[in-house]
Amino acid sequence: MDGVSGARAVNDGNATLEPVRRPTRDEAMEAVRTLIAWAGDDPRREGVIDTPKRVVDAYGEWFSGYHADPSKELDRTFEDVQGYDDIVMLRDIEVESHCEHHMAAFLGKAYVAYLPTNKVVGISKLARVVEIFSRRLQTQETLTQQIADSIVDSLRPQGVAVLIDAEHQCMTTRGLNHRHVSTITTQFTGVFKSDRDLQRRFLDFCNRR
Repeated sequence: MDGVSGARAVNDGNATLEPVRRPTRDEAMEAVRTLIAWAGDDPRREGVIDTPKRVVDAYGEWFSGYHADPSKELDRTFEDVQGYDDIVMLRDIEVESHCEHHMAAFLGKAYVAYLPTNKVVGISKLARVVEIFSRRLQTQETLTQQIADSIVDSLRPQGVAVLIDAEHQCMTTRGLNHRHVSTITTQFTGVFKSDRDLQRRFLDFCNRR
């Protein structure tokens, strides 16, 4: 990615806008001081004087996915599968992301499976793809779609299945304040979409403890 952290030109319906310039670290820290003051505190106070630095460091980690390319993680494949023709699945992949509406965290688990054609990828790479897309701003629905599309584009499998189960802090800590409510999103492609028995097997694996 370039110096604008993956920012892309945006089409507003009339004209294509130029990519947004990535602010400097000092500008980002000043923005945090502004938010502290807006919240009603004094950014010069001892307890929060170093908060801008910590927040910027945290944002660098939370949104590191803008600097990574998921397709590169899936580049190295293995064609010697010795006739294996069944589901490859990872369960309980940690999801730590932030919704684009409130920039509040949503936390949960992802379940990712694919049915290979003539090649497979190292299983850790699937978890890495989930991590890369999670460390960007988006909705859970978009995140689910992005993971599935990336695997389809890189591996060309017979089908892909993705399920994410997450709790959104924009719902649990503000607004309705409903705790312990989770959101489930799914995406099925290829044989996972057309074959109900295969889809059911995937969902059974998700629920198995």
